[in-house]
Amino acid sequence: MSRFLSGLYSELEPYTPGEQPKDKKYIKLNTNESPFSPSPKVLEAISHEVINDLNLYPDPEVTHLRTAIAKHFGVDKQNIFVGNGSDDVIAFSVMAFCGRGGSLACPDISYGFYPVYAKLFGVNLTEVPLRGDFTVNVDDYLPFDCPIIIANPNAPTGLMLSVNEVEKLINQNPDRLIIMDEAYMDFGKASAVELTKKYDNLLVIQTFSKSRSLAGLRVGFAVGNEKIINDLETMRFSFNPYNINSLTIKAAAAAIADANYYDTCIDTVINNRERTKTDLEKLGFRVLNSKSNFIFASHPNYSAKSLYEELKNRGILVRYFSKERIKDFIRITVGSKEQMQAVITNIEDILKG
Repeated sequence: MSRFLSGLYSELEPYTPGEQPKDKKYIKLNTNESPFSPSPKVLEAISHEVINDLNLYPDPEVTHLRTAIAKHFGVDKQNIFVGNGSDDVIAFSVMAFCGRGGSLACPDISYGFYPVYAKLFGVNLTEVPLRGDFTVNVDDYLPFDCPIIIANPNAPTGLMLSVNEVEKLINQNPDRLIIMDEAYMDFGKASAVELTKKYDNLLVIQTFSKSRSLAGLRVGFAVGNEKIINDLETMRFSFNPYNINSLTIKAAAAAIADANYYDTCIDTVINNRERTKTDLEKLGFRVLNSKSNFIFASHPNYSAKSLYEELKNRGILVRYFSKERIKDFIRITVGSKEQMQAVITNIEDILKG
């Protein structure tokens, strides 16, 4: 670090994204991207007219996209906040609802950006241990009166709370904000968005990066009570009111309107996930019951780190985490049928020695 970096950030440990090696062509199953191209309607939306207007600032109100998202979920535009990826939305949420010196609680095994943002914004973070089977138990959050953020389905485990469990968590304390990070929920089909119409202490965050095949455009959003959304807008307009570019606004609005295309893609991923899960179990793996677009698996007789390294040597990228509780697992993004068959074929060969 330079001598100019503020001492506030001297101990900051940045988030580590999934590796993006360029040394050769890989089957890339390490960052939970969609194996499908965006909807054809997305390509149609990025017209010459939009491109010709790139000399102008985008709409700071993000009206077109907020309206499209609101229509999809049956809420008002005032219930929608849009960010530059769901990471942007999470960051604004931590700033707005915790603040420097405030507190936040989350699972101890979850999305790696939660502790990074807590450290960056001077928030006191409590990481609540998952149960021995890697599940979140909402009763473990009873003692906390600070905001709580939970990835649902959780990452990297893929395990999911039911809507009833989320509602139980909400009802524990009406004066406590619950933030549900539903980046992978389209693959679990049990969103808590409907609960935002009933409770004013719930914020649901989703993304276009996974099920909607737009990771490269960086767009995420939140659904919640109008007053919560206004708080987030205050943070955004105090930081960067032009955080969503014109191309993204048009493309994302077209994507969320094409439910038929993406529903087909989602169902294909779910089918590939379940088929791969069965194949891995036949090879002796313990596979958690993922409701996401990835699989979390451990083999009793083969090191997860070695398996990750061997697959990489063979041109297949998966994700390995060195954290003690999950160091025996690899996370495999669910790709196309052909990609998943390549994974199984290579793992079979590796296990044979």
